[in-house]
Amino acid sequence: MERTEGGTSPIGRLPRWLPLAPWLTRYEPDWLRKDALAGAALFGLLIPSGMAYAQASGLPPVSGLYATIVPMIVYAVVGPSRVLVLAPDSALAPMIAAAILPLAAGSPEKALALAGLLAVIMGGIMVLASVLRLGAITGLLSRPIRIGYLAGIALVVIASQLPVLLGLDSGKGSAWERLAAIAAAVASGQTNVAAAGLGLGALAVIAVGRFLGQRLAGVLPAVVLASVVTWAAGLGERVPVTGALPQGLPAPSLGGVTWGDALGLVAPAAGIALMSFADTGVLSQSLARRDGLRVSGNRELAAVGIANTATGLFGGFPVSGSSSRTPVAVATGAKSQLAGVISAVLVVGFMLVAPGATEYLPTAALAAVVIAAVVGLIDFGAIARLARMSRSETVVLAAAFLGVTTLGVLPGVVVAVALALLEFVRRAWAPYRAELGDLPDIPGYHDLSRHPEGVRVPGLVIARFDAPLFFANGAVFTGFVRSLVEEAEDDADRDVTHVILAAEPITGIDTTALDELVDLDEWLADRGIEFVFAELKGPVKDRLLRFGTRARFGPDHFYPTVSAAVRALRPDGGHDGGRGTPGGRDGDGGTTGGGDRGAGGQRV
Repeated sequence: MERTEGGTSPIGRLPRWLPLAPWLTRYEPDWLRKDALAGAALFGLLIPSGMAYAQASGLPPVSGLYATIVPMIVYAVVGPSRVLVLAPDSALAPMIAAAILPLAAGSPEKALALAGLLAVIMGGIMVLASVLRLGAITGLLSRPIRIGYLAGIALVVIASQLPVLLGLDSGKGSAWERLAAIAAAVASGQTNVAAAGLGLGALAVIAVGRFLGQRLAGVLPAVVLASVVTWAAGLGERVPVTGALPQGLPAPSLGGVTWGDALGLVAPAAGIALMSFADTGVLSQSLARRDGLRVSGNRELAAVGIANTATGLFGGFPVSGSSSRTPVAVATGAKSQLAGVISAVLVVGFMLVAPGATEYLPTAALAAVVIAAVVGLIDFGAIARLARMSRSETVVLAAAFLGVTTLGVLPGVVVAVALALLEFVRRAWAPYRAELGDLPDIPGYHDLSRHPEGVRVPGLVIARFDAPLFFANGAVFTGFVRSLVEEAEDDADRDVTHVILAAEPITGIDTTALDELVDLDEWLADRGIEFVFAELKGPVKDRLLRFGTRARFGPDHFYPTVSAAVRALRPDGGHDGGRGTPGGRDGDGGTTGGGDRGAGGQRV
């Protein structure tokens, strides 16, 4: 059995009413040195990456440090994961920019206030979702959709940061329009050679670090080297630079926002919350499983929401679990959230003691950090694998990618969720369905399309439908059964008396599908055929009878197993292929008594 994040330690068990994370109750004294070393190593990455992602979000670089300090400290208090770095993320940057910049109208102060409000609203949505126990809602985003969406995000971010890297005007429009404008500007000689040299040089340093097997080792050297070159060569007037940071701690910055702004940010905040928790949830569960632990999805959702709310109140913007910095913390020996607290304190010290260190930091170098990060969002191996395995899922992936890159980031969220829902409906609308028959000397009843050597049971049509019955597929189901009956009627050697529905895969039914069942029952009755159920699950049977069909479908219409139905109904009294089958049982939800397994684990 897996252990939960909790337990006892030399510190002792703290009172339940204290809002402290479980990692603290398990803390061991010998972890302190490891956490301190990991926090120091993490500190070197948090400053350049935080500033870079703030710039990519259209915000002052200092806000990226605020969005690093606050969530790491708050999450350490309320978060359930023992090691998880909550910080600005490259995948969220274009979504934040798309939400706030149109409302900011060119004002950096207004943009910062809107970003904080966005984080507050996003955090509130996540906390509310946790209260409603919606932690599993991120399952709406299937893997093909997420792969396509993240690849689209990567292209959008690259298109937004290339102008900064090359010293060009940023431009507007979709990612494709921006890339076309960048190509035209480069071809016409508009590139700022000094900025491009610094940016491409920073990219090269980061690439060398990755080549040496240190994924993020080149980030800090890249920005330090770019700053030194800018200062030594006197390029401060020729290339855009970050400038010195304001000295001080995170402070409230929500001034100037209105209720209208809040209403305009609700939909984007919901989309960002969905994507943030999708990434954070996968990351936290993966880390927990590695240590033989488990983390409550709803508690994780609440913790990330609380951390985002606090971040928004103190000059930051939406954050999520970092899939790049968390592995660094783990690899450097972090044992608990104290590593994150130590790194956050070091960032605070940097802002208080050395705010002028970024005076010559070129924005092109920060753009290089962002571009290097988002390239990792494109999972080329997964795309190639999916293209080989499933044409339909590849189409879904491509649609999500094109939705983000053509329509924009926020409409792309809507496209991704809509695709997820359509994919679910598509699979449920046209699920696998089969006519079952008898195989000589093999127990159970089997899919005749997969076993053409099988034979139909005299007098019976046995049908299986591998999905819940609801408004979208009720007609599909009844059409399938009618086609089987009509095919039997065209065979002079068959005289069908009963249709048996092997109903084990049917986990639900709604009123629209019920109407279809009633119509099917009447259609069959006109032909002198009786419609019965086998293996119908108890809750579904209860719901069916609760809908007022007790008079139509009496007790004699329900059988615990397909074998029981065949024994009772076959007119010739012949051999029952399912008799004596291992695993067969007389009760709701019984098995068909053996056979192959097909789509969804159902017997074929």
